[in-house]
Amino acid sequence: MSTDVIVVGAGPTGLLLAGDLATAGARVTVLEKRPAGLSNLTRAFAVHARSLEVLDARGLADELLPKGQPVRSLQLFQRLTINLADLPSRFQYVLIAPQYEVERLLRRRAEEAGAVFRHDAEVTGLTQDAESVTVTTADGSSLRAEYVVGTDGARSTVRGAVGIPFPGRAVIRSMVLADVRLARKPGDLLTVSAENSSLGFLAPFGDGWYRFIGWHGNRDVSEDEPVDLDEVRSIARATLKDDFGMHDPRFLSRFHADERQAPTYRKGRVLLAGDAAHVHSPAGGLGMNTGMQDAANLGWKLAAALRLPDGAGAAVLDSYEAERHPVGKQVLRASGGILRVATLPGPLFAAVRRSVIGVVSHVAPVRRRAALTVSALGVAYRGQRGAHPLVGTRARDLPLEGGSRLAEALRAGRFVLVAPAGVPTPDLPGALGEVDPAERVVARRADGGVTALLVRPDGYVAAARAQ
Repeated sequence: MSTDVIVVGAGPTGLLLAGDLATAGARVTVLEKRPAGLSNLTRAFAVHARSLEVLDARGLADELLPKGQPVRSLQLFQRLTINLADLPSRFQYVLIAPQYEVERLLRRRAEEAGAVFRHDAEVTGLTQDAESVTVTTADGSSLRAEYVVGTDGARSTVRGAVGIPFPGRAVIRSMVLADVRLARKPGDLLTVSAENSSLGFLAPFGDGWYRFIGWHGNRDVSEDEPVDLDEVRSIARATLKDDFGMHDPRFLSRFHADERQAPTYRKGRVLLAGDAAHVHSPAGGLGMNTGMQDAANLGWKLAAALRLPDGAGAAVLDSYEAERHPVGKQVLRASGGILRVATLPGPLFAAVRRSVIGVVSHVAPVRRRAALTVSALGVAYRGQRGAHPLVGTRARDLPLEGGSRLAEALRAGRFVLVAPAGVPTPDLPGALGEVDPAERVVARRADGGVTALLVRPDGYVAAARAQ
């Protein structure tokens, strides 16, 4: 083999996955068609609480926080507030930070762990057999690995090469995207609004530049039609009630948003993650976050599959799709629901919008569920019949003896056995993908809890028992 795993695409999903695999000792090569030093287009600004926990378990969250600004409540449709200040997490907010800051940290971690990067490496073909996958690139070279993961976006070459379909449709067309400077700062850090069947979103890069994404419901033109600043200002005034004196644009573009999901995330030794597996509208800021959480789920399983016999390795990889495909479907529904509530025209849908806002605003369980959905803290995986109720749920960042936290113990990239204080170390059963129980990190609870937990490398409970 030239390498153990080839990751195609160096966006946030691919970078997190490469770092996890390299940390686990796998040989990883990342193929990226962009030249070295050419930054990816930043479309994502929202780093939600669960993604911050994922970064915390890799020692990166505290470094990202100064690069962004926290928002403790989300204002939607002018009248709906989703409060994040009560989230059951260390991160009780959404962090507004540009995608390139997330990528910078993830890239550095992957490189330090030993991942190899090849730029100007556009994948043109892929073949696989029972033992390996061979990838060819535009320069005529080839690379062979045990597994390939496509994290190469909505137009994934990897997905197409193995014949996995990508059913769905465009849900919103002729959206405009602009990087501008402002003469007047908006009152809120994150400005998002829906008016007159139109959408407007404004967020800061943090260096004086702002990203505006907008859509006018009555304008459906070709994506090839140029965008000018007057059109951007017009949409901003229609939705945000102010264009904030937008000037000096450095980037103007037009794009569309699809809702699509691959019916399977794996074909043989080839897997998909992030936008290669699912895409949706930008409503809710869920795209980059869902992709990174895909990678966190897949990384430790793929590392285990490299060390397990074929049959056991296949079972571990099957669990990736079993757990993450339903999450992808849920994200499409959530993002699509926000979009439709915001944009559907007419008095009937205006009444529906008012009704939804009223329910979410005034019914506490619904309001809490909305916060858990947007933040992804509510994601849980189905446990086996008869399993402890905590199995498959996200483990809270428990305080541990010695002054540390569970997130810090997870930075080793291994299973963590968290035992109650003052009792013998319990012998919890091994979990899917755990290669050697002797490699577990053992820690003691410092919160007085009496339940022993076996926590997977991605922060979810694999086994639990009251002591």
